[in-house]
Amino acid sequence: MLISRIKILKFLTLAALGIITVRLFAIQIIEHDGWVAKANDQHTLLETITAKRGEIYMMNGDTPTVVVMNQTAYSVIIDPAVTDKEEISKLLNEVAKDYIAADIDEVYSIEGLRYYVVAKNLPYSVATKVAEAGLQGVWLKSGNQRVYPEGELGSTLLGFVNADGVGQYGVEGSLNDILSGKDGLLKTVSDINNVALSIGNDNVKIPAEDGKNIVLSVDRNLERGIEEITTEKLANSNATNAAVLVINPNTGEVLAMTSLPGYDPANYGNVTSAAIYINQVTEVPYEPASICKNFAYSAAINEGKMTADSTYFNEHYVYVDGWKIENAEIRDFLYGEIDMKTALYWSLNSGSIQALKFLGDDPNNINQQGRERLFDYYYNKFRLGHPTGIEIIEAEGYIEDPNVGWGRDSTYANMTFGQNLGITMIQTATAFSAVVNGGYWRTPTIVKGILEDDGEIIPLSTERVTTAEGDPRGACDTGEESTWQDPLHIEDKILSDDTSATMRDMLINNRDYKVRWGVDREGYAIGGKSGTAQVIVNGAYDDTYGALVGSYIGFFGPSGEMPAYVVMTRMWGEGEAVGSGDAMDLFDSISNYMIDYLKMKPGVI
Repeated sequence: MLISRIKILKFLTLAALGIITVRLFAIQIIEHDGWVAKANDQHTLLETITAKRGEIYMMNGDTPTVVVMNQTAYSVIIDPAVTDKEEISKLLNEVAKDYIAADIDEVYSIEGLRYYVVAKNLPYSVATKVAEAGLQGVWLKSGNQRVYPEGELGSTLLGFVNADGVGQYGVEGSLNDILSGKDGLLKTVSDINNVALSIGNDNVKIPAEDGKNIVLSVDRNLERGIEEITTEKLANSNATNAAVLVINPNTGEVLAMTSLPGYDPANYGNVTSAAIYINQVTEVPYEPASICKNFAYSAAINEGKMTADSTYFNEHYVYVDGWKIENAEIRDFLYGEIDMKTALYWSLNSGSIQALKFLGDDPNNINQQGRERLFDYYYNKFRLGHPTGIEIIEAEGYIEDPNVGWGRDSTYANMTFGQNLGITMIQTATAFSAVVNGGYWRTPTIVKGILEDDGEIIPLSTERVTTAEGDPRGACDTGEESTWQDPLHIEDKILSDDTSATMRDMLINNRDYKVRWGVDREGYAIGGKSGTAQVIVNGAYDDTYGALVGSYIGFFGPSGEMPAYVVMTRMWGEGEAVGSGDAMDLFDSISNYMIDYLKMKPGVI
């Protein structure tokens, strides 16, 4: 009996050894690669080396000055398989409560999780307290946090960087790929606390490629001064919103771009509405009203169909397609035969409609030829209704087809005074620049270039920049794509020298009373045109005029010289009537401020 038991025990022992031998063979030979991979997964640290985001500069005279920069911040990373849940939760709530970026209970509910970021953007002082706690499986990773030292200055132009490090809106969003650079990679053996060890033949380190520093053409001091002036004007009017654009008509460089109210990009979540993020200068098509009379007049003059002295009979209204279109100014001395210069001075709708009639070679009627010629100037020459090519995100807008659709004559009659179309401020100011600068349409630009380490500013390349985004205002992580391509700088002669000179004279004539009133100074050529637009409410124009949008566009420079600057202003309010007088008053203050700031000397009178 004893011998049988010994035999059975010996058999069981041999069987167990056989099973172990077979299993060891399977692990060491057949499943070798799989077990090695599992071991490597537990002892190999894969860590992204975050690229340093490029900084953004504005100009301070001839010197770039930083307005968006980086500072070192830290993230807290844990290994839930090693780190004690209660200890890390207590530590974060005691020393880093404002920086917690994860629900600890949810983190620990994920089976097999070995790496998770539980807090972000810790300053050095807070990160030090986390490190001093010495918890197992907890480590800190340094990175960059975006800093906006100028506060709200140019916020809708600059945009912001979200919690994931992706640029949103403005320059941060549209040029995100250039600014963000390319992350690197660290692969190395780690200990139980996921601390990298400097041993192993499979270590990999791919350095990060830092983002480029972008220099804007915007003058920092000018931007600051204009924002202060605009803020004051808003406080003393019915308007709740305003936008300002300053551009050099001879180069296309943007010197200021303001959209108020703004926000603090460092605390971008503290806004009442995401609409505040939108750059009203480039992203919102609207109806600039009588400002467009500049374009209708220019077209008719350039085609040789009229002059400033051409006349028509003004009855204070015009019937088109059965619709009565009236002038805003109805004065006895304007009734009857008047010239086009007078019609522009008093901003008569009947005058711009007459320009459309002249374009059709029929002074008494609007016709197809006139509509098609106006369309050619608006859409093809002035490039209204499609993007200008400026380096930041811009909306397209629209210009109605001259022949498709009902009521083309009335539609185009309204387009001569800036209704029934949608164009952005940047499109409008670029086209207006061509009207006054000798007839040259030039691609507007707001980026001077990339700032190199040696201080040299080099132009942006013409390579396509692609950003993953689901919103035309900035990059985000939805996977959809939007592209912006830095275009070749276009300079297109669209108007004759004589046409441009005639328009400048008429626009200066529009402001002759400003000199007499002491608003405009002697020795400076200042011209401009106002626009007051009705607002569409429930699909139709509000005939009660309870809500209006006021705009003004003008130029100035020393007398006897070509215009040095074009300034466009726009003011509006929620349900409030804001006329062009408010926008003109803003232009007046800005033009005088700029003359002083730039120390512009008067010209020959």
